[in-house]
Amino acid sequence: MHSPSEGSYSSSQENNNKNVGAASSNPLEVEGQSLTRRKNGVVKVTNKKQYAVSTSWERKQAENPNQKRFCTGTTEDCYSLCCCCSRRVGSMFFLCEKPDGSPIVVAGPCWPFCVFITVPMITVLSGLVLWFCILSPQSPLPSWVAFIYCPFMVLTLISLFCVSCRDPGLMERVTDEEAADAHFLWNEQVGSYRPPGAMYCRECQVLVQDYDHLCPWTGTAIGARNMFAFKAFVVSVNLLCYGSIGIALYVLFKDF
Repeated sequence: MHSPSEGSYSSSQENNNKNVGAASSNPLEVEGQSLTRRKNGVVKVTNKKQYAVSTSWERKQAENPNQKRFCTGTTEDCYSLCCCCSRRVGSMFFLCEKPDGSPIVVAGPCWPFCVFITVPMITVLSGLVLWFCILSPQSPLPSWVAFIYCPFMVLTLISLFCVSCRDPGLMERVTDEEAADAHFLWNEQVGSYRPPGAMYCRECQVLVQDYDHLCPWTGTAIGARNMFAFKAFVVSVNLLCYGSIGIALYVLFKDF
């Protein structure tokens, strides 16, 4: 016969095994690590990248980690409402990321300006030119112009997406003093060593490799990893803009 204590011990052990089995596929999060518990009980540990973010921002997050700001009259309202499910690194929002913390789709601090100003300007104005000046039955332009104009619209939007939603070159935090021997410079704002080409972006609150500037039209910083897409966007949007003006002027003043 089993004693009551032995019976209670075996039942509690079974309950613990059930709880482990129920959480076998649940991901766990700890500071700087991502833990995934597999069915066989093995825990896979993935170290997440620690980016060189503003130390003052980190202190504020540590004091109020779950604070959401509403009705402030600033962009914080958009951040809290639309980016509530993203991971925030400074003023950058990781909408989709790899297990190691590398961003796949990231939004910058000026994404509301890009979404509500830049994108409507491109789509609405180009759409009006396409509808009234090219596709209209009274248009003096041949129909094949639309097959040239539409790809420029698509190319402009694709290049804008590649600039706005791509990692501009976020730098990881380096605190090893040996980095000073490699001609790295200390940056007090992020508490990290940085290579000579990297600079701190005050709006993004992160260290960006080969930082050039913050572009509000694209909503993010321009750095090493989105510079090519930014140049493609500048070329395509200028061609689209001047082409639209030329088409509109031709249609309006053709009979004069």
